[in-house]
Amino acid sequence: MNFIGLLLLAALAALAYAAFNFFKVKKLEEGTEQMSKIASAIRIGANTFIEYEYKVLVWVVLIVAVIVWLALDWYVAVALLLGSCMSASAGFIGMKIATYANVRVTNEARKTENIGQTLKVAFRGGSVMGLCVGGFALLGLGIVFCVFGLGLGWLDSLETAKCWLTKIEIIKFPNILSGYALGCSMVAMFNRVGGGIYTKAADMGADLVGKTEAHIPEDDPRNPATIADNVGDNVGDVAGLGSDLLESYVASIVAAIALAYNLIVKVGVPSDSLNALYTFPLAFAASGLLACIIGVASLLVKNLSKSKKVHQQLNAATWIGAGITLVAGVVLSYFLFNNKGLDFASLGFKAGWASPFIGGAVGVVAGILIGIVAEYYTSSDYNPTKRLAEASREGSALTITSGLALGMNSCMLPCIILGLGIILAYYLAGLYGVAMSAMGMLSFVSLTVSVDTYGPISDNAGGIAEMSKLPEGVREITDTLDAVGNTTAAIGKGFAIGSGGLAALSLMLSYMYSIPGEKLTGGVPQLNIMEPMTLAGAIVGGAIPFLFSGMLIDAVAKAARKMVEEVRRQFKEKPGILAGTEDPDYKTCIGISTKGSIGQMKVPALMAVVIPVVCGLLFGANFVGGILIGSTICAIMIALFTGNSGGAWDNGKKYIEQGGLEGIKKGGEGYDAVHDAAVVGDTVGDPLKDTVGPCMDIFIKIMSTVSLVAVSVFAHYNLWSVLF
Repeated sequence: MNFIGLLLLAALAALAYAAFNFFKVKKLEEGTEQMSKIASAIRIGANTFIEYEYKVLVWVVLIVAVIVWLALDWYVAVALLLGSCMSASAGFIGMKIATYANVRVTNEARKTENIGQTLKVAFRGGSVMGLCVGGFALLGLGIVFCVFGLGLGWLDSLETAKCWLTKIEIIKFPNILSGYALGCSMVAMFNRVGGGIYTKAADMGADLVGKTEAHIPEDDPRNPATIADNVGDNVGDVAGLGSDLLESYVASIVAAIALAYNLIVKVGVPSDSLNALYTFPLAFAASGLLACIIGVASLLVKNLSKSKKVHQQLNAATWIGAGITLVAGVVLSYFLFNNKGLDFASLGFKAGWASPFIGGAVGVVAGILIGIVAEYYTSSDYNPTKRLAEASREGSALTITSGLALGMNSCMLPCIILGLGIILAYYLAGLYGVAMSAMGMLSFVSLTVSVDTYGPISDNAGGIAEMSKLPEGVREITDTLDAVGNTTAAIGKGFAIGSGGLAALSLMLSYMYSIPGEKLTGGVPQLNIMEPMTLAGAIVGGAIPFLFSGMLIDAVAKAARKMVEEVRRQFKEKPGILAGTEDPDYKTCIGISTKGSIGQMKVPALMAVVIPVVCGLLFGANFVGGILIGSTICAIMIALFTGNSGGAWDNGKKYIEQGGLEGIKKGGEGYDAVHDAAVVGDTVGDPLKDTVGPCMDIFIKIMSTVSLVAVSVFAHYNLWSVLF
């Protein structure tokens, strides 16, 4: 079928371009011997972590696959394994290129002293991660459609089949897609949680002792934790980010397709609509990925030798990809839904053939607006972060208090935008439009990930420049790139949170459709929130994200405490380190972060998988439905609050370091006290913005995906129904 050909074409083109950029970056020179030595240490540390983590992850995935095979059937388990491989591959390759690109960005700044040329190297490295996210996600989906959809003939089949052990009847193909999404989700959760704990334990340890006690600069080579900190950027902000957004991308596509099957089976939408309904999200995603390739190329082919407008160049590439994606959406919507004799009323398409495109466009606009709000609250160009920096004049307490207030205040506007987006998408395009709005936010995900990944690469480049004692001008270039990277990361997190909420909503709708005997009003499944079992589930569900967040913060604190003790020990036992006559022991700090993160990540990472299943087997489907409602709402708030407060603390600190506060200059009177207060705020914000916030959208989607996969089991078999 043509759409599968388009899907595979886009995936292979993206992966081919990613491979080209990978080797293009790798061919560049690393620079001086000292630069190569530092880069090699970072690379070895990152490889050690990812190999250690994946050894644990393999066993977890295999165990879950066996359980899925026993509860459902072999084909769902195979799809789960395929999704795990795709997500793990994207994270691994993205991390590898980041560890090659960082030193080459530093060297480009050293050789050319040109910010435009340096930007191209950093963005080319980031584009490998971005293109791999889209490429591996769609490649896996293409394989699923070719093997199970066309090869076994299950694509257009609406007949139910009995699971071989539980004897529950399911429609095969949507469950296969849910299995694929679950595999992607599990890897994303481990990469995000493990990487987040690693990077923030190292970062906090380096800052608390190095900056506030020893008063040495960030990334100073005398700090034993600085290599571990730079390793953390790669395993958390690159590998974790890539797996995270690949999972979001897949979840939004799967949610739309699963909803299409439910609209036909449960609501009575004519089956003639099925082909168009599952083709549109796939073709839209494929077109978006091709548009991203054009957007990436548009920046890389430019002559940026005289350009200093880093943010504008990155935005221009993103807008090109988004614009082409929207045009493709109009064309696809017209050809798939116009003059096909479809019953628009049964689909809820009040805008006729244009409804699917409008749903996607609503998501694009909502994502952009949420990103703008995130930028407003976190960028030092605007008043909220400037006021937060001013609060540092009064000490750490007011810095933290002001940052908490900023984060709480920042939740309102994105939630209004998200709510209006849901209402508008539903009014114009029905439930399918709501699912497409989640897809719209992620339709050009490869570009947003490319821009996001460029940030940690630039951050690493600055660290290498500092540790290699390169001229101040080199660090100025890398710091400028890094500052823009902090803002683009905040925007990317806004997209991820918004799309995560919408994708979770779509998955939740499919979940409620899958509950036996569910009530439909106007074709919409109804879950009575005032029914005691559902209400109890919602209350418990609202508490789960707080428990999850607390466990993550505690995990970071435990690992950071060990790091602080190790750095203090080395400074005490080897006074020559601070004097510059003795080398610190970097390997011990890397080992502390690696073992600490892997040891502390297991329970939080498995919570999202275990809780829906256990609660479902105990109390049934309505209780789990309540859990999904409560946890989704609370997780969105926590993600917005932690991401924006942490981002503002970080950029507020950088604003002070760059001389933004009147009368406070580096080395001048009062600078150390103000800077120390800002560093404390930044340290508090580190686990919030880089561990808790990014994990929230994965958490709610994996809970929804697991619930959707398992609802067929616990709707029929649960302890409550047996006892009462």
